[in-house]
Amino acid sequence: MPNSNTPATRLATRLGFLVAGFGIACWAPMVPFIKSNLGISEAILGVLLLCIGFGSLVAMVLTGIIAARIGSRPVILISGFALALILPLLPYATSIEVLGVFLFAFGAAMGSLDVAINLHAIEVEQASDKPLMSGFHAMFSLGAFIGAGFITLLLSLQLNLLTACLAGAVIMIGAMACSAPKLLRDRPPAGDATLAMPRGKIWLIAALTAIAFLAEGGILDWSALLIVATEKVQASHGGLGYMLFAMAMVAGRLNGDRLATRFGDYRLLVSSGCLSVAGFVVLLAIDQTSISLAGFTLIGLGLANIVPVLFRRAGQQKDMPPALAIAAVTTAGYAGILIGPALIGFVAEWVGLTTSFWCLAALLVLVVVNAKGSCR
Repeated sequence: MPNSNTPATRLATRLGFLVAGFGIACWAPMVPFIKSNLGISEAILGVLLLCIGFGSLVAMVLTGIIAARIGSRPVILISGFALALILPLLPYATSIEVLGVFLFAFGAAMGSLDVAINLHAIEVEQASDKPLMSGFHAMFSLGAFIGAGFITLLLSLQLNLLTACLAGAVIMIGAMACSAPKLLRDRPPAGDATLAMPRGKIWLIAALTAIAFLAEGGILDWSALLIVATEKVQASHGGLGYMLFAMAMVAGRLNGDRLATRFGDYRLLVSSGCLSVAGFVVLLAIDQTSISLAGFTLIGLGLANIVPVLFRRAGQQKDMPPALAIAAVTTAGYAGILIGPALIGFVAEWVGLTTSFWCLAALLVLVVVNAKGSCR
């Protein structure tokens, strides 16, 4: 039975996070192709993205119950392999209805893996003598960077979408197979993992977390379409923006703990919010492609440490028990990243995709304005 303190178990956990980030990022460069193939509008695409979010949220609720009974390892393996197997099905969708079903299943696998690997990571970290969660989450961002870059590269080489998806699935299956023997087999004690209504300052922290995740989800699902529609890149290079964003997220998260120690949570939250807003301004207001795309890097660096700071403050506040506070903030955050991009689609149908991204920048201003209240 694997020991939670061994390097092999920590590596297996990192591979699980890597697969989760890789799998979701493989979807981003596919959006313009699937939208074009089916001839759908931004509003219909928004509904389809809602299928991903709804599938994920349903799976997240069930995963906590199932993992408490059988442990996180079986859920990690089932959802990880399922994510890999569903990915090549997406290009096969010949109708909106079929694509909706596939995306629901894709979102369910993604949501289950995300919850289960985090539960596993908590157990591994508790058995260690040092913090590990930031490093684990950095692997998610690294996986997202690799996934977006890999699919973008294959599409740039004129490979068809199905071949690119099959190649991505093979990598994910290989990573899951390597991690399987070293994942913990212990069953955690059953607990009352329930969703909790926020109280006091947690309302503010939860709202700011939802904004940060909404912006991240918007970049994931809409960045390729934005830069293709504004003729900054060709469709085959649509994943470049998210790749830059994910790379910056990795760098920001790897340095986040050091920055928080040096500057404090309040200053880090303010500077992160300002940096992300500046990134949206560069992306949307500058026409020159090379400079405009650098906005994705600024957005990634800014968003990287907003959520870690907010989660830390949620654990330190006194308005409600820390465990319930973190559960409430997590629920709000995932609602933002999974349902928010669908709302962007509806807004884009009315006022255009560029204006929708300006709305994201405006929401992030609220993070800066309310930083003091969340860090008291």
